[in-house]
Amino acid sequence: MTELDISHIRLGERPLIVCDVDDVVLRFIDPFQLFLQSLGHEFLPRSFRLHGNIVSKADGTEIEGRQVSRLIEDFFEAQELWQTPVDRVVETLGRLSQVADILFLTAMPPRFQDQRRRLLDSAGLLFPLLASEQPKGPIVHALHASRSFPVAFIDDMAHNLHSVREYMADCLLIHLMPDSPVHRFAPAAADDITRATDWAHAAEVIEAHFLSGTVNRTVPAA
Repeated sequence: MTELDISHIRLGERPLIVCDVDDVVLRFIDPFQLFLQSLGHEFLPRSFRLHGNIVSKADGTEIEGRQVSRLIEDFFEAQELWQTPVDRVVETLGRLSQVADILFLTAMPPRFQDQRRRLLDSAGLLFPLLASEQPKGPIVHALHASRSFPVAFIDDMAHNLHSVREYMADCLLIHLMPDSPVHRFAPAAADDITRATDWAHAAEVIEAHFLSGTVNRTVPAA
């Protein structure tokens, strides 16, 4: 596996927020379903995965795995035509950027990074971007382990949050994902990881963490 090059990332003398992109910063599952429909396919939310859940609208035949992988890549190729920012993310990250560095860490083949960079820039989300399919824990560790400032990590996937926790015990971990039929099948994050309801809630948790210097992982009451 090729080591991810992070040498171009320059962090300031202040806290760091590392943030996933798909279904955290940019909508993914809803526009992906529209993309599939435009090609005569349909996504059936039967489990928290794409493979095995995409069928032909014409006859209900399941799309085989290699074709699903190609569809995902085709979507990433055309993402600028389909994906849009989630609610309140632009203004919230803009406010947080006044007190912290922000870095996007997207789980996507690196060859689609240019398309994602243009899409984020067009939305006013100008923060640095890393695209990698490698585990996120070692990446966040490489970025921040030698720094003494607070760090927060936001993702919609429990396994990414658990990966970062394994390498960065003091990192504030926030589970943020949309309320969609497919996300209701998502594996739960560990009980000591904060589940944020939206970006306003995530910002409150991050700001409290940065002010206190301690990790706030209390799960809020429903």
